[in-house]
Amino acid sequence: MRITLKLFASLAVHLPAQARSRHRVEMDVEPGTTVAEVIRRQGIPPGQCAIVLVNGVWVAPPERAARVLAEGEILAIWPPVAGG
Repeated sequence: MRITLKLFASLAVHLPAQARSRHRVEMDVEPGTTVAEVIRRQGIPPGQCAIVLVNGVWVAPPERAARVLAEGEILAIWPPVAGG
């Protein structure tokens, strides 16, 4: 099945080079794939996943291992952000 993965700010380095300027890539995953599995497969350190949304809905850290993705969903991830 196909999903869209969006990675923002410093996490974009975990996308294929040709997808980094758009901050997104469509990818095929097996049915039953969880948010945590996509994070692991892309080599993203879980501690760098501050904000995780599926179709605009926040997925809390304890829910990421159980949240199964479905065809056409959009997984968006932001790293921790500091400001002042």
